[in-house]
Amino acid sequence: MKIKGVISDMDGVILDSEKLYVRFWCEAANFYGYPMQRQHALSIRSMARPLASERLKGYFGEDFDYHAVHDKRIELMDKFINENGIEPKPGAKELLRYLKDDNYKTALATATAFERTKKYLEQVDLYKYFDEIVCASMVKCGKPKPDIYLFAAEKLSLKSQECVALEDSPNGIISASSAGCKTVMVPDLDGPTDDIKPLLFAVANGAEDVIRILKDCDEE
Repeated sequence: MKIKGVISDMDGVILDSEKLYVRFWCEAANFYGYPMQRQHALSIRSMARPLASERLKGYFGEDFDYHAVHDKRIELMDKFINENGIEPKPGAKELLRYLKDDNYKTALATATAFERTKKYLEQVDLYKYFDEIVCASMVKCGKPKPDIYLFAAEKLSLKSQECVALEDSPNGIISASSAGCKTVMVPDLDGPTDDIKPLLFAVANGAEDVIRILKDCDEE
């Protein structure tokens, strides 16, 4: 089936922000006395809030105050970004320009709230490249459930099988793959694990390398 659309995660694929989420989840949890470390924060990347809360309680006990830690993470991260700005991932702008020039429909599928998504993308002049923005709050179940990718494809008036999905995290990959998208991993903080590899159509060497993969799809 011809690929007509590209649906991308934001953090870690389009923006170099995943490292900030990991850093400030840990700092926020540590502020409240929970010994969160990098591996704990990595495990909840892109994960829907109820599932993330459940997982963190599994790590740190039933008294883990997800909402307090989450709000502190936002406070710390917003302060950092207001002072230092945010950067696109290398090759992201080149990829998005290619998609627009080659008439692919484009959507973002992100766990980040819409206003924050719009703000971040506008700061780096990338918001204009997306036909649709779909956030976890717009669907019943967030990642790793398929809802967000199915809804993004619907918003583009495409079948999910007509879309390539770009993801950097296991939770996002499971979501996109189970929705029926051709799923491409763009590694950020870690690479594909053995349990994730069967779900992948390809692994890109950075955002710009997605162009090569899309051209390969056209030749199939």
